[in-house]
Amino acid sequence: MIAVGPDRIAEAQARIAGRVRRTPLAPSPSLSARAGAPVLLKLESHQATGSFKLRGATNAVLSLSQEARQRGLVTASTGNHGRALAHAAKAEGVRAVICMSALVPANKVEAVRALGAEVRIVGRSQDDAQEEVERLVREAGLTAVPPFDHAEVIAGQGTIGLEIAEARPDAELVLVPLSGGGLAAGTAMAVKSRLPRARVIGVSMERGAAMHESLRAGRPVLVEEMETLADSLGGGIGLENRYTFAMCRDLLDEIVLLSEEEIAGGIRHAFTAEGEIVEGAGAVGIAALLAGKVEVKGPTVVVVSGRNIDEALHGSIVNAAAGEAVSPGGYTP
Repeated sequence: MIAVGPDRIAEAQARIAGRVRRTPLAPSPSLSARAGAPVLLKLESHQATGSFKLRGATNAVLSLSQEARQRGLVTASTGNHGRALAHAAKAEGVRAVICMSALVPANKVEAVRALGAEVRIVGRSQDDAQEEVERLVREAGLTAVPPFDHAEVIAGQGTIGLEIAEARPDAELVLVPLSGGGLAAGTAMAVKSRLPRARVIGVSMERGAAMHESLRAGRPVLVEEMETLADSLGGGIGLENRYTFAMCRDLLDEIVLLSEEEIAGGIRHAFTAEGEIVEGAGAVGIAALLAGKVEVKGPTVVVVSGRNIDEALHGSIVNAAAGEAVSPGGYTP
C-alpha cells in the first residue's frame, strides 16, 4: 500500500506555502525545436538553497512535534538535502547535524556549514554517513530526517508535481531526476493523480544508479557508490526501504541512464542555451532529451532539480568542446 497519496501531498503544499518558492516553469525554445513539441523547464534550481530538497526538508521539519525538533535534527546527505535541512532547522531555531561522505563536493559541504549546521564527514559512501546518523539517534537522541525514504519528505517533493499539473494540465511527459526516489516518487504520484495519462520517466546516471539496479532486481540492493558528475544522485536506497522503492516501481513508466559525457552535455546546454547554471543531477532531464533517449509526443516538463555545482568544474564543462572526455570524478578539459 502506498502511504504517500495525493491528499498528503496537498497537505504538504499548504504547509510549506510562503516558506518555499513556487518555481518557474520556463519554456525552452531550443529544446522544443529539438523535440518537436513544447518543452518546459521546472526550475527548482531557483529555490533559496539551490535545489528542490528544500520542499521535503521543510515539510518534514514542520510536521515534527516541538519536542522532536528541540532534541536536534540529523540526516545523511550527498549535499543538497543537508543544506535544505540546515536551512529549515535554522528557520525553526533548532540544532542540525549533517553527516556526509568524503565523496560530497567541498562547495556543498561549505554551504551546509554556512547555514550554521554541524558537519560530520564519515567514510566514502552515503551508507557510511547513514551509520553515523543511526549512532547519533541512538546515543544522543537526535531526530532523524531522512533524505528521501520518509513520508513527509516525499510529500514535500510531490508539491513539484502539483505545480506542474496546475500550470500545464496538457503535460504528457515529465522527466525527473532519479536517485533515492523521493523526488521521483512524490512528483509521479502528484502528476498522475491530476494527469493520469501523463508519463513520468526517471533519469539517472550509469555510474551507481541504485534505484535502477534495485528495480531490476525486484528488491532494494546494495550498489557501489561511484564518483560522477551527477553526485547528488549517488548513494543507495536502503535495504529496508519503506516507501520510495514501491512507489517508483508502481509509478514510473521508464528509467533512462546517462553517460558522464551526456550529463556534461546537459550542463553545457543549460548554460549556453538556457542561461541557467545547473549541477549534473539537475541537468539529467535536459541531457536525456539532447541524447535522444526519450520519446517526446507532446508537451514535456523537465524537472531541473538543482544548481549547486562547483564553480571551477562548471567552467571547465562549459568551456570544453562537446564530446570531450569526462573522468569519473569530474570533467577533464
